[in-house]
Amino acid sequence: MGDDIEGVAALLHEVAETHHTVYRIADGEDPDWASWYADWLIRLSELPHLLKTTPVRSELVYLLVTLDREYNSSKPNEPWERFYARRLLEHYLPVPAKS
Repeated sequence: MGDDIEGVAALLHEVAETHHTVYRIADGEDPDWASWYADWLIRLSELPHLLKTTPVRSELVYLLVTLDREYNSSKPNEPWERFYARRLLEHYLPVPAKS
C-alpha cells in the first residue's frame, strides 16, 4: 500500500497546486475547495485508477472535508497529503480477507 499512498499523495499535492493557481486571484480562498478538488480528482487525474473505483463526487467531497477537519484537529506528524491518501485508500480499497 506504500506505493499507492505515494501515488494518491502526489495527486493530492497536484490538485492543491492546481487549485491555488486557478484561485490565485482570490489569494487561494475558496470555501468550496473540496468540491473543486473532488471534481478534478475524479475527472482529470488517475485517482479512480489508484482507488480501483470511481468515487461518487459527493462522497469524495464529504471525505475531503472530514479529513481536513480531522487533520487540523489532530495535528499528525505527517504531511496532509499522506494523511488524506492513507485514509482514502483505507476507505475505498477492500480489506483483504484473512486466511
